[in-house]
Amino acid sequence: MPKHPYATATLLALTTAVISGTANFLNKSALASVQGPIFFTTMKNATVAVALIGLVLLFRQWRELARLSRRQWLRLLAIGVIGGSLPFALFFTGLAQTSAINASLIHKTLVLWVLLLAVPFLKERISWLQGLGIAAVFSANLLVGGFTGFKFNAGELLVLCATLLWAVENIIAKRTLADVSSLTVTAARMVVGSGLLLTLIFWRGETGRILELHTAQWGWIVLTGVLLTGYVLTWYAALKRAPATYVATLLVPATLVTNVLSAVFVTHAISPRDVQTALLFALGTLLVIRSARTTKIPAPSLAT
Repeated sequence: MPKHPYATATLLALTTAVISGTANFLNKSALASVQGPIFFTTMKNATVAVALIGLVLLFRQWRELARLSRRQWLRLLAIGVIGGSLPFALFFTGLAQTSAINASLIHKTLVLWVLLLAVPFLKERISWLQGLGIAAVFSANLLVGGFTGFKFNAGELLVLCATLLWAVENIIAKRTLADVSSLTVTAARMVVGSGLLLTLIFWRGETGRILELHTAQWGWIVLTGVLLTGYVLTWYAALKRAPATYVATLLVPATLVTNVLSAVFVTHAISPRDVQTALLFALGTLLVIRSARTTKIPAPSLAT
């Protein structure tokens, strides 16, 4: 049997889903410990930015930075603004006002928005098999246990706005990744975004809170920061190697991970609906992965 055309991207995207699902489970508790959603996400993102600067220095990525064109720099700046700053502030402010499950469900509509943008702007094509897989994982997402319906409140609207911005970012990032390494794009996103968020908390007069953080709060910041570092590194590496719609679809099962963690550590129970949801997630994911063998899509750049 021939090797899957997106084998590495598939592994990376599914790893991103596991990290995302775990982060979704922990972020609500982290927010409760580190009061203030914008302050929390700024501190978390800043730790990620520091880690990525370290990786850029370790792998000598500054050599690539010196060769970037003006257009490439503008795209990296756009990724930092559209993906690395404003949506984080919107998402975590919204998360503080709604349930983790509702926020996760809204965030996982990312695949639909990416699909709507990728077809006209990236010329990606969706086969009937991939479409069936997308429908399956999205349906499974709506069947997640604990979901009692959307409240249509301000919190959910903020999460939706953040998701739409991340969808736009995915399209810009996919084009940028054609000739820029995933590490450089990831670092630009988090460093530029963190710089803007730090400017925001300075303007809000919250910088003094940094010195007031206690050990437990720093623990939550570091833990969620490590997860976010893993998320962005695996996500952009996958996006470089496969179509945006393919990668975005494989992120949706993150909701299953969140649900399993909730069942194990919170409710201590797994319902028949949870089992049905898991099977639907598995079916949809397998259909999407299988569809890549038959859908002819221009090969992505594999430059590092």
